[in-house]
Amino acid sequence: MNAATILVIDDEPQLRRAMKATLSSIGYTVVEAKSGEEALAEIDELRPDLVLLDLNMPGLGGLETCLAIRERSDIPIIILSVRNTEPDKVQALDAGADDYVTKPFGIQELLARIRAAMRRSPTAASDVRFIKTDHLEIDFVQRQVTVNGNPVRLTPKEFDLLQFLANNANRPVPHRKLLQAVWGPDYGDEVEYLRVFINSLRKKIEPAPSKPQYLVTEPWVGYRLVLPQTITAKS
Repeated sequence: MNAATILVIDDEPQLRRAMKATLSSIGYTVVEAKSGEEALAEIDELRPDLVLLDLNMPGLGGLETCLAIRERSDIPIIILSVRNTEPDKVQALDAGADDYVTKPFGIQELLARIRAAMRRSPTAASDVRFIKTDHLEIDFVQRQVTVNGNPVRLTPKEFDLLQFLANNANRPVPHRKLLQAVWGPDYGDEVEYLRVFINSLRKKIEPAPSKPQYLVTEPWVGYRLVLPQTITAKS
C-alpha cells in the first residue's frame, strides 16, 4: 500500500473520477481540485506528496498554477496534457514541472512516472560532500547552496542533477546517463528536460549564466561540471 497523497487538478470531472478510482485502488490517497484556485487552497491545507496537473483549465491556467505551486513548495508536479510539442513541454518545465505526460496515456506509464517523481534519487548518497569556490558553496549533506553569501533555493530535481554532476566532476556525462540517474531508468530520450533544468541551474549558480564556467555543455554528448580538483571534499 502507498501512504502518499496525490492531488489531481483537472476541470474534467470524468477524468478526476477515473484517476481517483485507479490511484485509490492501489493505495494512494487522492484529493481532487477542479481549478487552479481550488488546488492552491488544497496544497496549503493538505500538503500532498505529488500533483497531477492539467494544462488546459479555465480561470487560473495550468502554467500559472504550476508557477504558483512552485513558488511555495518543492512538491513533485507532473503535467498531464493533450499538447505534445517540445515547446509545450519546455514551457511547462520552465514553469516548475518535474515531468510531462501526454494524453491519452496508459495507467502503467503514469504509475511509473509517479513512482519516479516521488523517489529519492540515488545521487543522495554523494561521493562529494562540499564544494567551495570564490562565490559558490554547495553543502551536499545539508542540501544547501550559497552564492555570494546568499542562500539559493534549488528544487529537488535541480539539486539531484547538480549532485550527480558533482560526483562526476570534470568528466562529460551523457544525456541518457543523467536522465536515468536523476529521473529514473525509464527515461533517456527527454533531452529537453536537461536543457531546461541546466539553464535554470545556470541562472541560479553561475556568475554569468550566458557564459557558464561550471555547467558546461558537451556538444552532442551531455554536460560537464567543471571544478578545480582542490575544492571538492569527498567522504
